[in-house]
Amino acid sequence: MGHGLHGDIRLVRRGERILEDIVRSGCVVVRKMSADRAGEIAAHRFLGSPAVTPEAIVSDFSRRTAQACQGRFIVAAQDTTEINFSGADRHRPGLGLAGDGKSLGFFLHPVVAIDAANEAVLGVAGARIWTRGMEKATDRQKRRLEDKESERWLEGAQTAATVLAPAARIVVVGDRESDIYQIFTRKPANIDLIVRARGDRKLVGGGLVFETGAKLTPAVEMNVKVAPRQPRIPGDIGRTARVAVSFGQVTIAKPKTGRPSPDAKEVALRLVVAREIGAPSPASAGGSQPPVLWRLLTTLPADTIEDALEIIRLYRLRWRIEQVFRVLKQDGLALEKTQVEQASSLFNLAALALGAAARIIQLTDARHASPRPAADVIDASLIAAADAIGKTLEGKTERQKNRHAQGSLSWLAWITARLGGWNCYYKPPGPKTIADGWRRLANMLNGYEIAQRKSLV
Repeated sequence: MGHGLHGDIRLVRRGERILEDIVRSGCVVVRKMSADRAGEIAAHRFLGSPAVTPEAIVSDFSRRTAQACQGRFIVAAQDTTEINFSGADRHRPGLGLAGDGKSLGFFLHPVVAIDAANEAVLGVAGARIWTRGMEKATDRQKRRLEDKESERWLEGAQTAATVLAPAARIVVVGDRESDIYQIFTRKPANIDLIVRARGDRKLVGGGLVFETGAKLTPAVEMNVKVAPRQPRIPGDIGRTARVAVSFGQVTIAKPKTGRPSPDAKEVALRLVVAREIGAPSPASAGGSQPPVLWRLLTTLPADTIEDALEIIRLYRLRWRIEQVFRVLKQDGLALEKTQVEQASSLFNLAALALGAAARIIQLTDARHASPRPAADVIDASLIAAADAIGKTLEGKTERQKNRHAQGSLSWLAWITARLGGWNCYYKPPGPKTIADGWRRLANMLNGYEIAQRKSLV
C-alpha cells in the first residue's frame, strides 16, 4: 500500500498486515483472522480510524493494478454485489436497506482488470462502496443521473479510463444493469464498451433493438461454456451451449425522460447476438441456467465474423469478476458473516476483503505458467524463505517438482497449493486449496520474519 493511506507508514503496514491476515485465515471475522489479542485490537483500531477510508485502501490496490496493466490489452469488468446481513443485522449502525428492502446491508461495485490475452485477474482498479437510505427511492425518471445509483456505471468506466491509462487498450464490460444510454454518450475516448442490452431500446428511423437482433442472419455457430446458476444448485456444474452468432449495426435513439439532458440525440453502435440452439429445458438440464441469449451493444467494430466472435470472447471474461465475488462471499471469505458492526469500519473491511479476494484468485490463476513475479504478492525479502519452504515440499517424481521459475508467481502458487494439501496429481488446486495453503505459508513466513528480527537484536 502507499499514498492512498496518506503516506502514514504505520497505517500502510497495518493495512498490509490485515490484508495478509484475511488471505491467510480465509475469513474476515477479526477475532479469527488475527494472530493474537494484540492483532485483534490493532485491526479494530485500523478499521475504525478516521484516517482510513475505503477510497484510500482501494487507491493503493489500483496503483499496483495500473503497473501490472502497463502495455497490455485489458478487459475492465464492472459489476455490483450486495452484502446482506439478513438475520444478523441488529446493532449495525450506519447501514441502510439491502436489496430486499427489509434487511440491513451495503453494496460494492468494483472494477476488476483482466488480461484479455490470458484471462488472468491483474487486480482491482477501483471500487465504490455504499449503503442506501431507510426509505425506498421514488420518482426515478425525474431524478438526475448523478443522483441515482446507476451513475456508478459511468463512474466505473471513467475509473477504468483513468487508472488503467498505462494499458495498451481498454474494453469496459458490463452486464444488463450497465445498459444506460449515457454510458455510451459520455464514454471516455481511450476506452471501448461491451454492454449486454437490458431494454428493447427504440432505434432512429423506427424499430427496436430486440426485433432488429432477431432478424439478423446467423453468420456462424460456436460453443460457449455456461456457468452454474448462482446461488449454486447441488449437482449443477454448468454446461456447454451451442449458439448462433449474428451481428449488425444499430443507431439508438435518445430515450425520453422526465428531465432534459445534454446527451446526443442518437448513438451508433454495433449489435452482436448469441442465441442458443436447441437449449434443454430447465428440468432436463438439472435446474441449470436458462437458454443463452446475449444481445451485446458495443463501440467496437463488428464488421466480420472474427470481430463478432472476439466481442463475445471479451464479454465472457466478465465471469472473472463473478469469481471474485464468490471468493469474497459465501465460497470464500464470507464477508456477510463478519462481526464488525459500524458502517465505516465495515466499508474499510470490505475494501480490504476485495483486495484479498483478488489476491486469492491471482494465486489460483498462477497454478499455470505466469510471467508475473512473486513480489506482486509477497515482499521480495521473503523470497529466500519461501524457496527454503518450497524445497521441503518437493517429492521424488518429476510431477512432484516445482518446475516454475524461482521467484515467479507460478512458483509461489505451487508452494501455496502444496501447503494447502494439493498432491501434484489429479485436478489443479482451486481457490479453497490456495486459501488454505496461503494461511500456512503466511504463518511460516511470519515466523521467519520474527526469527530474523531477533537475530538482529
